[in-house]
Amino acid sequence: MSAVFRTIDRDTPMLMPASIQEWLPEQHLARFVVELVDQLDLSEITSRYGGGGKHAYHPAMLVALLFYGYATGVFSSRKLEQATYDSVAFRYISADRHPDHDTIANFRKRFLEELEGLFKQILVLASTMGMLRLGSVSLDGSKIQGNASKHKAMSWGYANDLEKQLEGEVQQLLELAEGADSEAAEQQQPEVELDIPAELQRRQERLTAIEEAKTKIEQRAQERHAAERAEYEAKLERREQREAQTGKKLGGRPPQEPEAGPKDKDQVNFTDEESRIMPGAGGAFVQGYNAQAAVEQDSHLVVGNHVSQATNDKQEVEPALNELEKVAEELGKPQALVADAGYHSKENVERCETQGIVPYIAGNREAHNQPLAERMKAPPKCPEDADAVTAMQHRLQTAAGKAIYGKRKSTVETVFGVIKEVLGFRRFHLRGLRAVRGEWNLVCTAWNLKRMYVLAR
Repeated sequence: MSAVFRTIDRDTPMLMPASIQEWLPEQHLARFVVELVDQLDLSEITSRYGGGGKHAYHPAMLVALLFYGYATGVFSSRKLEQATYDSVAFRYISADRHPDHDTIANFRKRFLEELEGLFKQILVLASTMGMLRLGSVSLDGSKIQGNASKHKAMSWGYANDLEKQLEGEVQQLLELAEGADSEAAEQQQPEVELDIPAELQRRQERLTAIEEAKTKIEQRAQERHAAERAEYEAKLERREQREAQTGKKLGGRPPQEPEAGPKDKDQVNFTDEESRIMPGAGGAFVQGYNAQAAVEQDSHLVVGNHVSQATNDKQEVEPALNELEKVAEELGKPQALVADAGYHSKENVERCETQGIVPYIAGNREAHNQPLAERMKAPPKCPEDADAVTAMQHRLQTAAGKAIYGKRKSTVETVFGVIKEVLGFRRFHLRGLRAVRGEWNLVCTAWNLKRMYVLAR
């Protein structure tokens, strides 16, 4: 018996107008995003619109479009525009309208700061809905590629070498131009005919670009030296204090005084000069930024985010605490902050203590699969006169401390894993530190909406 198939009929028209409400399931992420955006205060955005001209698309629709796009892995403004034609969910959000990619891109760029304010409003909604109560917060970061290639960067050493080469070529071309009419010069003319004015202009433009790059590298070197100098003097002061307390000279090498001036490997990128060369996974390097997220351990919601140009995470605890302070009035302060060994320093531990947050920052990387006896061993009693770092190290060795720290990998690292592997956000689409911070905030907001949708169900 031959199989019977359903008829494919693409030509019969619908007898009644279709309602887009009927095409989307009731329990759908797009509906959830629209409902939450409708509860947000968008007055800071709507007040920026003036009268006259064409009627603008309502900001509530464009905000929901961006949030849903980032929550489903659609980041490009061109792909967002196309999705309003191809996807039922995007058609629902856009009310079957189709803003062009320029409108979407300009809206995102224009209102980055206002969109950052919506991050806090959504967290307050999550708290109101009973999804969020600040307890322990896990902090981690990930190096994310910028909208620039590392091959479009120039180092200080290479800039100096290329500058000398181009200056020599300019001198050669000038000599050719001066003696172009002489018989001896004609004999020395190259076989390939040169447009000397054009060649001179091209090299002069490159020399100007190199000079600008060198100026920026020098400025960065001055800023770095000032920071290294301050750290060096602080280390010297702590060393002198310890020697005064013990009454004897400390062993080991004293802190090394930092050198001023640019280093040969110091770089600037011509495409996105605010991006930096960052160490990535497996010993690779990326031209990008250091994206940070603070994740509440129970709800897995991002409660603080920022982007840094620093390659070392030790400098990221203070800005993370500043971000948490922005939501403290509505959500309260977290009880504890958990971070890996990359964030460990005496200053960071003391910063947490000063703000009334209990730090759980690993002092070093522990080996995997430790013997059972080692894992179950009770720590020695903490000295009564222990400083903040010693007290924290003892806390991490207790059963309760190990349980709190043990949640770090299953919270913040999971969030970064989903953002990179599931959503596919592996590179920024905007350029410049301000724009990148705004886009990372969009990513974290989209994650929160996606997570809230799961918790609500």
